[in-house]
Amino acid sequence: MKKQIGILLLAAVTIISCKNAGVKTDKSEISGDLIIFHAGSLSMPFKAIADTFMKIHPGVNVLAEASGSIDAARKITELNRPCDIMASADYSVIDNLLVPEFADDNIKFAANEMAIVFNDKSRYASQIDSTNWAEILMKEDVAFGRADPNSDPCGYRTLLTLKLAGVNSEKFTEKDQKFIRPKEVDLLALLDVNAVDYIFLYKSVAVQHNLRYAQLPESVNLSNPELNDIYSKVSVQVRGAKPGETMTMSGEAMVYGVTVLRNAPNKKAAEAFIEFLLSEEGGRKILREMGQSPVYDK
Repeated sequence: MKKQIGILLLAAVTIISCKNAGVKTDKSEISGDLIIFHAGSLSMPFKAIADTFMKIHPGVNVLAEASGSIDAARKITELNRPCDIMASADYSVIDNLLVPEFADDNIKFAANEMAIVFNDKSRYASQIDSTNWAEILMKEDVAFGRADPNSDPCGYRTLLTLKLAGVNSEKFTEKDQKFIRPKEVDLLALLDVNAVDYIFLYKSVAVQHNLRYAQLPESVNLSNPELNDIYSKVSVQVRGAKPGETMTMSGEAMVYGVTVLRNAPNKKAAEAFIEFLLSEEGGRKILREMGQSPVYDK
């Protein structure tokens, strides 16, 4: 009898130990560095998403690096830097520069819109609106900044917005060229020290930094997929995948894309991060809180 009880106790302990080991293994399976190259406009939401993800998976160390989306892709294609996940402010950057050689999938996960961003010290801050912004930005005593179209989708989307608005885009691009920056979030520093009065920026970034903005009409702000027939009537040329090559970027409603690289050093952690990014109570909730509309269209 004692022998039977001993066997039963041993079996019970073994089962419990196995269950506990299984739980522990699930957490320990995902560990190591997770390298993410992402658009500058994703800096704040991705930091929040990464911090939450690392609490769930304490063995993972997220190494996030912000830049213009085109530059982020070139770190992979031209500089051969190791990367697990690339998140672009324009899904077409992934299609054009990474698929199929460097990545297989491209998941659309967030939306945005163009805006004219400013602060209380900006000249004509009390006057600017959705109808007179072009006139104000062209005033001699007003300076504005924009992102480099060859480095950042915000840069070429600025040019597309100008074309859709029907303004003289050549005069706009000739003005204030010294305030062109590699990525859109670099423009925030210019505005913060009042080196410029206005910047062409994504609405979400303005919301995240508690900045004022002039909301542009849907016909020019690249926000509404139902207006893609109108947006697609304009296009700009930017530097392509390799030096000397160019790409044509046509107008389209803003959609962000994310992909796990084919040669990702930590594919397990990358796939877990993508799952969390797309989850309703994870990444999608954080994106909403930070002024971006989540989408999910593989």
